[in-house]
Amino acid sequence: MAIQICGSLAFDTIMDFQGRFGEQILPDQLHILNVSFLVPSLRREYGGCAGNIAYSLHQLGCQPLPVATVGSDGEGYLARFEALGISTAHVALQADSYTAQAMIMTDKDNNQITAFHPGAMSQAHLNPLKSGADVTLGIISPDGREAMLVHAREFADAGIPFVFDPGQGLPMFNGDELREFIRLATWVTVNDYEGRMLSDRTGLDFAAMSRMCKGLVVTLAEHGCDVWEDGQCQRVAGVAATQVVDPTGCGDAFRAALLAGLERGWPLARCAEWGNRVGAIKIASKGGQNHDLRGLIFE
Repeated sequence: MAIQICGSLAFDTIMDFQGRFGEQILPDQLHILNVSFLVPSLRREYGGCAGNIAYSLHQLGCQPLPVATVGSDGEGYLARFEALGISTAHVALQADSYTAQAMIMTDKDNNQITAFHPGAMSQAHLNPLKSGADVTLGIISPDGREAMLVHAREFADAGIPFVFDPGQGLPMFNGDELREFIRLATWVTVNDYEGRMLSDRTGLDFAAMSRMCKGLVVTLAEHGCDVWEDGQCQRVAGVAATQVVDPTGCGDAFRAALLAGLERGWPLARCAEWGNRVGAIKIASKGGQNHDLRGLIFE
């Protein structure tokens, strides 16, 4: 059975700042902010939420179908996925754009500052879902604004249960639109910061959100996550990482494990527990698509 992953395929340019952002930014001077960070290391990685989720899902024994749009520089990305055994049949190519690009800077406390160029992702709404009988599950992850709206409606109209994962795309939507996403979705996932923003914009607390869908998961980094179902909250403990190398893509790895569990019919809390485990494995590797989950017994 296949899982459709709506979201971005992107190239990540990752830079490491050896200090702390907070020590370089003067709070009383934010109105004239002019800051430069020296980044001794820089590397380019394959990324994007749909790409990262598909990569981990494939290693967990699932059949991911990324639904995304790449630009004229994206053919190498598609060739890599095909070589890994990940289908690109639902990926469209826009020859007059660049593939989406993320410039990510991480400080010594694993805080991140990201600049994102959407490129071909802005045309993702022109790539409709092609849902076959083998598609049993989906996810709306950060993508072009119109694409997220369109694909959510397409999942709902097709009767395909899906996860709404607004991520860094959340600020693009007003309260009415976000409430509609929650209503259409089967499950919602956010990190704690996004959760507070989602609550503020919709006027709904977590208990109310969880009553509008089958469940809400709020991730809390190393502290694990809160699983909300029918107004009740259950804390799922975090998993200690063997080493902390790079947080880029940890949320996507978590969501891949969540989806893999949901496909197996597991309770939401158990899915979240595995999300914590997979996220802890990913953080020990650089980039969003270099970790190895193939030896993980997912049962």
